[in-house]
Amino acid sequence: MLRFGITRTAIVRFLAGADKNESQRLIGSNYIINLFSTLIIVIIVLIIRYFYYDAVTNSGFILFFKWFPLLAFINLPFNNAQSVLQARMRFDFMLILRVINVGGFMLFLLVNFFFLHVSLQIIVYAYLLVNVLTSIVAMIPNWDGYRYVGKVTRATNKKILDFGKYSTGTLIGSNLLKSADTFIIGLSPFLGTAGVALYSIPLKLTEIIEIPLRSYAMTAFPGMSKASIEGNKDLVKHIFYTNAGGMTMLMIPVMLISFIFAKDFVYILGGAGYESTVGIFRIFTIYGLLLPLDRFIGVTLDSVNMPRFNFLKVVYMTSANIIGDTLVVFAFYYVVITTSVLTLISLPVSNFHTLAQITHHFSVMTTLEGVAVVTIFFTLIGIFVGYHYLKSSFDIHFRKVFQGGILFFSESIFRKKS
Repeated sequence: MLRFGITRTAIVRFLAGADKNESQRLIGSNYIINLFSTLIIVIIVLIIRYFYYDAVTNSGFILFFKWFPLLAFINLPFNNAQSVLQARMRFDFMLILRVINVGGFMLFLLVNFFFLHVSLQIIVYAYLLVNVLTSIVAMIPNWDGYRYVGKVTRATNKKILDFGKYSTGTLIGSNLLKSADTFIIGLSPFLGTAGVALYSIPLKLTEIIEIPLRSYAMTAFPGMSKASIEGNKDLVKHIFYTNAGGMTMLMIPVMLISFIFAKDFVYILGGAGYESTVGIFRIFTIYGLLLPLDRFIGVTLDSVNMPRFNFLKVVYMTSANIIGDTLVVFAFYYVVITTSVLTLISLPVSNFHTLAQITHHFSVMTTLEGVAVVTIFFTLIGIFVGYHYLKSSFDIHFRKVFQGGILFFSESIFRKKS
């Protein structure tokens, strides 16, 4: 996040509407800034390893501190190429690099699992080698833009950094939104790691559902940015309405099926021990219906050069999530368990140990469901905050999202026929 958050969104946004010479200067700046940010982070990692060598050596992070400094430079061309190719909407080339990088390593892991049975150290070497190969493939046709390093200007550096300081905050905040739930659950003395494990299964299912949404957002961003740079507000709104509306409509049957067959999906991913988390996943299906609108509001804010407002939107969402999770985990749990005890204490139960187990399990699951409900509320906050920012500049209206969804399908059908 720290290495590429400052450049990735910025380079996609500005490259979309740049001419050939400006594109080369921007790509060169992207390379130089990422190189320096990588160098700074590598130095920090090395300093930590040097001064806290014993703690690092005895921790589960020893491989990270040992090999990340090398890996960071090895995969720099690969990561730079991903940004440039997205801006140029060459998703075919992006897929080639991903297949080499992820597919190559997965292939090695499968061969190792069935035949080789090598040590963890050899697996690390294989991972580094796959990243070297991916970066070489990215550099040969200049997909990463290393040949434009000499064309860097102070103006393009400033352009990317001014945008990137907000997009970095947005990226970190967005990741905090996802990790804050499990982090706060893990801090609870009553929920702890068991609560994190229970919560993670429906959360992973939701992340799987998000994959096509992220793909559409990735493809829409360069087009919206280009339209914004050219001053075509109507096209920006058209892309927003059609994508937000279309993806929301696509999500309705997906979420409905997920809600109905939630027990089966949870069982497939987590097994019989996680069937109690079905209620959490069903709450997440409501959250899934809100995701397209929230995601495309954020994409639109970045594409129209309003990264500061997208950052503020994420700040509001993250703050609401942290406050809500804290209240639910550290206050709501006690309310639920107290109510449960008062309700059940009068029942003729001879086995008080069983009573305590039932009460605790009920309280844990109700608390985790409360954390999932907080997710819905902070998403609604993000939608309305982002809508407020967009409406003031682009006169966006919620009612047109539904119309855009219909247009999304009609345009898709027309393209297929033609």
